[in-house]
Amino acid sequence: MKKNDTYSLILCAVFAALTAVLSWISVPIGPVPINLALLAVLLCGAVLGPVRALISVTVYILLGAVGVPVFAGFKAGIGALLGPTGGYIIGYLAAAFLASLRLPGKTAHPVLFRCLFMLLGVLSCYLIGTLWFMHLSGYDAGKALSLCVLPFIPGDAVKIAAASLLTGRLQKIIRRKQS
Repeated sequence: MKKNDTYSLILCAVFAALTAVLSWISVPIGPVPINLALLAVLLCGAVLGPVRALISVTVYILLGAVGVPVFAGFKAGIGALLGPTGGYIIGYLAAAFLASLRLPGKTAHPVLFRCLFMLLGVLSCYLIGTLWFMHLSGYDAGKALSLCVLPFIPGDAVKIAAASLLTGRLQKIIRRKQS
């Protein structure tokens, strides 16, 4: 195994662990708690790129699926993935992937486009999670959105801004360590 391969695996593991730790910082407000996991997922995508971000989030999900309490509220197991928050956890894959996207070449406003791709990632997570929640609960779209999306918008906007600001610094650190 080459040095860069080992470093990539370490980065994936670190971001999976960061996602777990930030998911534990949560506020239970209803069927879906407010937590900081999405911040880690957005950072993961923006810093690691699509392949490593998907590996990292998949590791996080698999750890939870096999019983390691990495989800909000220290939950774990297949039951957590099949429960009301499971769609949002699976939606982290789409969020990480979309947050990893870049426009080809140099752009005039890279931070703006980074925020745009992160926003698309958050919206995809909302979509997947809310559809799953509606399927389980039997609620219509209006009720599901009022419970599972509207309370999260302000905090998720802050997460997008924070992740966008931290991304450049983390990328510099990672590039320096890879050299």
